[in-house]
Amino acid sequence: MAKRDRKAGDVDDSIEVDDIRADELRPSGKRSTRGRRADSGTAVATKSRAAEAAPSTSRNPLVRIWVFLKQVVSEMRKVVWPTRNDMVNYTIAVLAFLVVLTAIIAGLDIGFAKLMLQVFG
Repeated sequence: MAKRDRKAGDVDDSIEVDDIRADELRPSGKRSTRGRRADSGTAVATKSRAAEAAPSTSRNPLVRIWVFLKQVVSEMRKVVWPTRNDMVNYTIAVLAFLVVLTAIIAGLDIGFAKLMLQVFG
C-alpha cells in the first residue's frame, strides 16, 4: 500500500486475507476447470482427442505433404474473403496511398538536390 493511500484515511484495513474464503480466490472461467478435468478420470479422453488432432507422424514425405495440403485447404475454407466491391475499394486506397508517398519522396529528393547545388555549387 502506498503512503498516500494510508494518509488518505479512506482505506479499510480491517479486511484480512484469512477472512476471504478460498472459493472467492479461485478464478472463474475456462482455465479453472483444467486442473480438475485431469483428476476426474477424463484424461484418457483428452489424450485421445489430442492424438486425433495431431498431424500424421508418418516418415513418408508424400503422406506428410498430403496432410499439409489437406490442412491448408481446411484453413482456407475458414477465411472470410472480401467481396469484389471491397477489393476495388482496397485497391484504390492502396494506389492513392502509393501516389501520395511517391509524390512526397520525389519532392524531398528534388528539394535536397537543389539544396546540395546551392551549398556545394
